[in-house]
Amino acid sequence: MLREVELNQCKLDPLTLIGEEWMLVSAGNEKGYNMMTASWGGIGVMWGKPVTTIVLRPQRYTLEFVDREDYYTLSFFDETYKKALGYCGSHSGRDVDKEKETGLTPLFDGDAPYFKEAKLVLICRKLFKQGIDPEGFVDKALDGKNYPDKDYHQCFVGEIVKILKDDDSKSS
Repeated sequence: MLREVELNQCKLDPLTLIGEEWMLVSAGNEKGYNMMTASWGGIGVMWGKPVTTIVLRPQRYTLEFVDREDYYTLSFFDETYKKALGYCGSHSGRDVDKEKETGLTPLFDGDAPYFKEAKLVLICRKLFKQGIDPEGFVDKALDGKNYPDKDYHQCFVGEIVKILKDDDSKSS
């Protein structure tokens, strides 16, 4: 069962959480929302606030919801949900019912969706948005390697306003 915890009660390893275990980025409300799997992003401090950084390509359906709403969530799961996360990353909510196909159970904190099965949820209030500008690449190889279609990510920074953690989770 997820319960609210203080930030200082969590030891977060973003390289493992995001890069290896992946996360679901979600936004919307009970009338309509979407989620997508992501393995790029960050957790840190910016402007004196605990923040997350997420990046969304322009063709992703979830971008419409993150753009529209004031909040987004990052949900992290144990390894038994890797197949569900794979599905959410390879299918669009425009075309399929991801909850039905994966068995994930949406819950809502105010207007921010997250999932009952998560071991950790970060609820974030948007602070900043900017598109990635290819002129900013110092390492020019990154542009060609990651953006052959020139579909540059929109980058969001959000303040972590609430953390929900599973009481039974072994991860901090």
